Amino acid sequence: MRVNDPEAIRRILQQARTIAIVGLSSKPTRPSHGVAQYLQSEGYRIVPVNPNEVNVLGERAYARLSDVPERVDVVTIFRRSEAVLPIVEEAIRIGAWAVWMQEGVVNEEAARRARAAGLLVVMNRCMLKEHRKLKALNREDAAIHPYA
Repeated sequence: MRVNDPEAIRRILQQARTIAIVGLSSKPTRPSHGVAQYLQSEGYRIVPVNPNEVNVLGERAYARLSDVPERVDVVTIFRRSEAVLPIVEEAIRIGAWAVWMQEGVVNEEAARRARAAGLLVVMNRCMLKEHRKLKALNREDAAIHPYA
């Protein structure tokens, strides 16, 4: 699948259970915090990855993806675009099946490497906004086809 493929986005949002969020901040004013809080409220397991944090949103934070002791489905990245490649390489090593670069995060080389390794890739999109769009589509579909 290509980067930002609508089917990949749907699959990630519907099938992922554990999301490691690289760059997650404990500061409520940061976009990473708001997105993580929303995803957590929607039932996803959030794993903070930030060497400068101890706990975020009631979850233990880890310095690196390789320190996370559980299986990670998706690695969501809130870091500068130039810092993304090593994160994607680590996501590949730990066996994540998708990488999501948040709005404003664009790294074509990292996307190519992730895709070559078989990962689904979303780039320069907000996970919260995409989840809300999918929920709205599902509600609309249910209203049109109530017995489907």
